[in-house]
Amino acid sequence: MAPSKENLSAVLYGINDMRMVKRDIPEPGDYDVLLRMGSVGICGSDVHYLTKGRIADFVVKAPMVLGHEAGGTVVKCGSKVTNLKTGDRVAIEPGVPCRRCKFCKGGRYNLCHDIYFCATPPDDGNLCQYYTHAADFCYKLPDHVTLEEAALLEPLSVGVHATRRAGVTLGSRVLICGAGPIGLVSMMAARSFGATDICITDISANRLQAAKKLGADSVVLVSSSSSDQALAEAVKCSMKEQRQPNVTIECSGAESSIRLAMLATESGGVVVLVGMGPAEVKVPILNAATREVDLRGVFRYANCYPLALDMVSSGRVDVKPLITHRFTLLESEQAFETARTGAGGAIKVMINCE
Repeated sequence: MAPSKENLSAVLYGINDMRMVKRDIPEPGDYDVLLRMGSVGICGSDVHYLTKGRIADFVVKAPMVLGHEAGGTVVKCGSKVTNLKTGDRVAIEPGVPCRRCKFCKGGRYNLCHDIYFCATPPDDGNLCQYYTHAADFCYKLPDHVTLEEAALLEPLSVGVHATRRAGVTLGSRVLICGAGPIGLVSMMAARSFGATDICITDISANRLQAAKKLGADSVVLVSSSSSDQALAEAVKCSMKEQRQPNVTIECSGAESSIRLAMLATESGGVVVLVGMGPAEVKVPILNAATREVDLRGVFRYANCYPLALDMVSSGRVDVKPLITHRFTLLESEQAFETARTGAGGAIKVMINCE
């Protein structure tokens, strides 16, 4: 299908100021492809930029197209593209690194200081009709994998990276703090990696109910009136044979949740910090240090998309139940409000750009 003459895009101009703007259709560079966008999921970071205008040091200072969880169809290839052709449906890994620095050469390109990452200021995202991207960061989909599933490879890749960083393997006992989309895909990834006992916590009973349906072995409802020690004990009691988790994946970013992660994990275990919360938090660091609980950071992912795609295409991981709401590109404002409020039990809100 030939591109139309306009490129409707969801552009963030400032706090709570998102506008639908007709932009020019970009031309792909030699190593790029032009994509007709299909499905784009709304991430918590998209909502945060809309409502707060920043995440940590990333500040929206100029108009920026939102969206980075995406799948689309190739409509034009750059002159030197060899891995894709017109008509291919692809999942889009949103971060394109410099390929030259020590982090890129060492395989940890998620730490590249010169990475282009969709919808992270100042880089435009792909919540639009047409978008260009580096061809080698686009992954061709098997015929049976949908563009919605392609969009969900982005959060699933976060879960894969977190699970790898945590060292989850066959027989791991895993605590996941936070039953939002990232917590749920981390649960799916951990199960696929061999975890045999998974407990998930959240402040929302509805989200915990969803987590149980998606495969959690046990859940713990977090109350503001519960002490850290009481919650840690509740986690232990909920797990098989009342054994502490040896791995915790913290996905909320909340200070209280990070404390719980450190206290609940058994001595010699691992805590990975996935959730993005306050820049500084008060945590029981001496407790963790004297019990040799390892703390590991997680930032995006590297070399995870191929495995995430294999997980989905093989049927080992089913991400489709995460999608609770669907909107068109013209309904983006309503879609973001649904994602922001969690109305109707929203987990993952998907926008169809076609």
